[in-house]
Amino acid sequence: MNHPVVTALIPIMLFIATGYLAGQRGWIRAAGVKDLSNLVFLVLAPALLFRTMGKVHLEQLNFQPVAAYFLAAGLIFVGTLAWRGFNRLGAVLALANTFSNTVMIGIPLVGLTYGEAGLVTMFTLVSLHALVLLTLATIVLELAVAREEAAQGKNTDRHMAATVLRAVRNGIIHPVPLPIIAGFLYSLTGWGLHPVVERPLKLLGDAFGPVALVLVGVTLARTVIGPHLRGALGLSALKLILHPALMAAAGWLLGLQGPSLTVMVVAAALPVGANVFLFSQRYHTEEDLVTATVAVSTLMAVGTILVVMALLRV
Repeated sequence: MNHPVVTALIPIMLFIATGYLAGQRGWIRAAGVKDLSNLVFLVLAPALLFRTMGKVHLEQLNFQPVAAYFLAAGLIFVGTLAWRGFNRLGAVLALANTFSNTVMIGIPLVGLTYGEAGLVTMFTLVSLHALVLLTLATIVLELAVAREEAAQGKNTDRHMAATVLRAVRNGIIHPVPLPIIAGFLYSLTGWGLHPVVERPLKLLGDAFGPVALVLVGVTLARTVIGPHLRGALGLSALKLILHPALMAAAGWLLGLQGPSLTVMVVAAALPVGANVFLFSQRYHTEEDLVTATVAVSTLMAVGTILVVMALLRV
């Protein structure tokens, strides 16, 4: 029980279990989940992100680990398309195999385990994670839909450029990347954060991890896995095993080592992020399978992250 990996994961498991119990017992009702989500993403997360990045110096940022992360993710994304085909299903599954839950699980996990130094590396990834992967998925999905409509003889003008620009805009004007960018730009002024501002931001930021993890548990309590268990297990295995393995290989090829490599491998080992469900819903593709995969990968990640962190010798 005193092993550092176990010690780091126990609070996370307890917070998720608390949320699951609250969801099962109806202590947090369906109507309250949306409000809790808004609290996490619109109040607590921006406070944590801005405060941490507002104290960063430019020389602390290292984009090489992030490049290794996207190299591994890109290989899996392209490989999934080659396997499943260049269509809606292939694009949605490619996103499921590569898009990590970096905010609700990744940030609390890294913060509790590696402290602010690890968070700086994590935030560097988070600032680009959704922008890169969701924009790539949007382009592929729009092209796939256009090809399907052309094959059916439909003459629909989908305005690809406008769709891609909207995806890029939504990836930046968002409660996660925006405070990261704003905080970093503020740090360049060298003014620092006055205690009157810094202390409330710290209190709000400290609340992010527990509340976000409780929200994960509440969401799991309301997810029906049912007949999609087998497919969800397969997709979860790809995300939780192949993704971190390729990330570790990419990091080794690029000569990465130390905490920056460790944080990126842990990020790759995170479960599937909820944004994948939003894409499956928008493009009417395997919504139930993706929902089940988000839940199953979250449950499986407790074990796989434990193994990954042990191998990395946290």
